[in-house]
Amino acid sequence: MRDPRYDILFEPMEIGPVTAKNRFYQVPHCNGGGYRDPSAAAAMRGSKAEGGWGVIFTEQCEMHHTSEITPFIELRLWEDKDIPMLHKMSDRMKESGALAGIQLAYSGVNGPNLYSKEVPMAVSAQPIRTFTNDPVQARALDKTDIRDLRRWFVNAAKRSKEAGFDLICLYGAHGFGIFQHFLSRATNHRTDEYGGSLENRARFVNEVIADMRDAVGDTMGITLRVSLDETIGELGFSNAEVREFVDMNRNLPDLWDLAQGTWEECSGPSRFKEEAAQHELVKGIHELTDKPIVGVGRFTSPDVMAKMIKTGTLDFIGCARPSIADPFLPKKVEEGRIEDIRECIGCNICVTGDMTMSISRCTQNPTFMEEWRKGWHPERMNAQGDSSNVLVIGAGPAGLEATRACAERGYDVALAEAGTVLGGRVARERHLPGLSAWGRVADYREYQISQKPNVESYFDSELDAESILEFGFENVCIATGSKWRRDGVSRQHVVPFPTDDAMPVFTPDDLMDGASPSGHVVIYDDDHYYMGGVMAELLMQKGCKVTLVTPAAYVSEWTLNTLEQHEIHRRLAGMGVQIELNRGVTEIAKDHVQTNCTFTDQTRPIECDGVVMVSSRLEQNTVYLDLKAREAEWADAGIKSVRLIGDANAPGPIAWATYAGHRFARELDGEDIGDALPFRREITELAVD
Repeated sequence: MRDPRYDILFEPMEIGPVTAKNRFYQVPHCNGGGYRDPSAAAAMRGSKAEGGWGVIFTEQCEMHHTSEITPFIELRLWEDKDIPMLHKMSDRMKESGALAGIQLAYSGVNGPNLYSKEVPMAVSAQPIRTFTNDPVQARALDKTDIRDLRRWFVNAAKRSKEAGFDLICLYGAHGFGIFQHFLSRATNHRTDEYGGSLENRARFVNEVIADMRDAVGDTMGITLRVSLDETIGELGFSNAEVREFVDMNRNLPDLWDLAQGTWEECSGPSRFKEEAAQHELVKGIHELTDKPIVGVGRFTSPDVMAKMIKTGTLDFIGCARPSIADPFLPKKVEEGRIEDIRECIGCNICVTGDMTMSISRCTQNPTFMEEWRKGWHPERMNAQGDSSNVLVIGAGPAGLEATRACAERGYDVALAEAGTVLGGRVARERHLPGLSAWGRVADYREYQISQKPNVESYFDSELDAESILEFGFENVCIATGSKWRRDGVSRQHVVPFPTDDAMPVFTPDDLMDGASPSGHVVIYDDDHYYMGGVMAELLMQKGCKVTLVTPAAYVSEWTLNTLEQHEIHRRLAGMGVQIELNRGVTEIAKDHVQTNCTFTDQTRPIECDGVVMVSSRLEQNTVYLDLKAREAEWADAGIKSVRLIGDANAPGPIAWATYAGHRFARELDGEDIGDALPFRREITELAVD
């Protein structure tokens, strides 16, 4: 039964000529599928439709071949041949009464055209701005180009209608999209009627929307996505100018889709951005327009959502990451199952799919993008197999997910944890600076298994092979995690390097256990994800002088893929951390570390009082190896299967662990597929020569 406080979230809302059934609005978001894996992307959007979203959008869809963003894998609507692929997507999006939206993008100064080999065109002649810093420049659009571009948008709108979409979003936010490039003085240096004053800079978007209204506006809603503040200084499209633009064009689109700044600013991780972080930027804009407004802010709390509507700040609750973590979020609110919501933790692992041109993952939702590939439903498990029980050893992310999912299938599950709390690495890392939201990984699963009568949890239960053989469980899942190495072995060093025992050497595990280095501490980061930066923050908070040494060209280099690297560097530098890039560590002496340039191998000592090694992790798999050595005894003990999963099998990010736990549960008692591919992939028909 729905709580009456949330009734307002389920009111129908008009968007031009179409009506959304509620205020839950999945804004455009990437998924790593795009034109390469359209069936996977369609099934993913379809699960959200089933989950109760009122509006569901595609990701960025390139609307013309003269502006494409290879190597990134988005959707394409270049010609009529693309329509069937997109129609398959819109059909899935509309199955349960949602409005299906497509985001049309012309990338302009963001489109290097590495695939099409076309000369890029932008509002003004400028170097291409991409994540990959391509050595390419764009030429300025002339008047003929602008007329062509207007026609191409109309063509794309007509194709979108033919593809079955109800809504079109014109992309002009996050620094991407030709509309922002016209609006911003940073990218618009024109002196004709399309440059200079705000009225002139807004001319193109007015023309395009007028053109599209003539073409499809009686049947499709037209929305405009713009940034609330470009956040790039005086030349940028500021929040004040955004407000002026909305006021001048108050009825321009059928809906205003308000994002924030750069993509990094808009989709900042929980480490740096709280829920509803954009509230101050969007507050009051509703007074400037008669059209509905959607905004974002990693909304996970129904109370916050309802407040945003009741205060007149927003008309729709825009979600990308929360809709990934729980595609059934609206339905759970509607059914009064708030405690069952799988809340987004703001880790941005989902973003890494787009940034690495791979299928996206979600830490909280292991089924994300596996709905079609593996047939995994985000809320329903496959039926129980031939066996009846499972012993899960280790209650970290992998073990908790394996327990939850196996119990959901109907198995009797015993969860044995060597410690006194559930969560494993998450239970420890949630207490580190900025990572408190990550605790939701454990909280959600702990609550779910607490509701299962077929799960028994046992603490202080460090099991050995002999005990496991005595218990008589049919299936054994070992998820005993990993520990950080102390010897520096990782990428720079494949074997331990010289270390003087007189120098105190710590690992992240030591610090999470309460160890307190003092004085000047060198952090050697050859992991390149979040931990090195987090350790630096922790030690600075404890009053240490900190130098972070990394062989990479960036602090926490892999977090470029989670849109937080710039914030990590900014925060550490602001705290006074000395950052040494492109330097490794070759030796730890009694009073210093010897560092080397990764390019020239020139060495330089750094005097210090302690060292923190953030290198690689060692699998804690002893019980598995012992049990494997006694495989001949399994049958007599009633054991049918033993699996090693998660960090105990191969250390990785938390999302890898929850995926491993879920996969174990899904595949338990499954048929042996031999050498067959364990997932489906899109196979396209060869063209006729």
